[in-house]
Amino acid sequence: MSHRDTPLTLLGDLTPAEFMAEYWQQKPLLIRGAFPDFLPPLDPDELAGLACEEGIEARLVEENGPDGPWQVSHGPFDEATFERLPEENWSLLVQAVDHYVPSVASLMEAFDFLPRWRLDDIMISYAPPGGSVGPHVDQYDVFLLQASGERRWQLGGKAPDDAPIISGIDLRILQTFEIEADSDWVLEPGDMLYLPPGWAHHGVSQSDDCMTISLGFRAPSADEAITSYADYLGEQLPPSRRYHDAGMAPAEDASKIDDAALERMRRLILDTLDDPAQMSQWFGRVMTQPKYVDQLIPHDPPLTDAELVAALQDAPLHHAPGSRFAWRTDNGVTTLFVDGDGYTCTQALAQRVADPSPLNSDVLNLPDANDLLTQLVNAGSLYWQLADDEE
Repeated sequence: MSHRDTPLTLLGDLTPAEFMAEYWQQKPLLIRGAFPDFLPPLDPDELAGLACEEGIEARLVEENGPDGPWQVSHGPFDEATFERLPEENWSLLVQAVDHYVPSVASLMEAFDFLPRWRLDDIMISYAPPGGSVGPHVDQYDVFLLQASGERRWQLGGKAPDDAPIISGIDLRILQTFEIEADSDWVLEPGDMLYLPPGWAHHGVSQSDDCMTISLGFRAPSADEAITSYADYLGEQLPPSRRYHDAGMAPAEDASKIDDAALERMRRLILDTLDDPAQMSQWFGRVMTQPKYVDQLIPHDPPLTDAELVAALQDAPLHHAPGSRFAWRTDNGVTTLFVDGDGYTCTQALAQRVADPSPLNSDVLNLPDANDLLTQLVNAGSLYWQLADDEE
């Protein structure tokens, strides 16, 4: 479904263009009935089952834990953990459920007006009455979709970076939280709340079997971006590219760093960083880095091109759970970015492979497709779906 066909109920009475212009990264939006007649893609027992598996990131937050207030425990958990829990005031949070449950991953199809490479993951939380993680601030965009039960959300406005937090606990809970006027709602199944980065919020379960689906979007901080880009460039720069001061005037004071020297260093740094082609290649790689690298399972033994072509006649290829795909064309050269790597190919091939729909044998009609697909299968970014994987 194209975003041109996105039903207005998803964003209330707004079109995607109106939402992006008026709300995205600007202010919250409550949408009643965003997903009419919504049915949760898994039940609480299935979510708890995921939290018991090795390699799946899960947290248990107990407001009054046996070891202290706001106790945070990390999975994998076992049945005994859940059996000892009280009847209220705790929350289970499981990250990246979209990597393990296809029906959860398919929720992103409704949000195709946003770049797929911006998605961080889809987290699902469960809580009995009173369950919460306290009033806090997230530095990313998030859609909070109520899956089952009821959750009360209260907003506290845009919080400053230095807002004081409670010390001595493993959560960034705000010391003070003042509810904004007209920002106190109880969400029912199918209701959704959009929050831009930096908005203080507090969600508390109002009922048994309260599950909330959080679709979070990644946005690197300036610190992360500058460090990552500098590292990427540094791996490619020749050792001869250095500070130089040919033609400088004799020093008046040999101990002084003069303005001319500082300007020469500033120009060296800025001229090195200001490289659009390198920026494009770095950005494509960093924004497709998988959240969990160890989820990529290389094909063993590696396939040959001929084996790939034969296997594709029998079954389509799928994006591996958690893999990220994007593409870009610069100066007539197209790069397909997959899981932090870049592959040069035609734009038609890049667009087709980056599309999340299954790849059938007809893709082999595109130039160099068999070689590219073989590389991606061997890297673990594409795979053949087994019957057990399907829902």
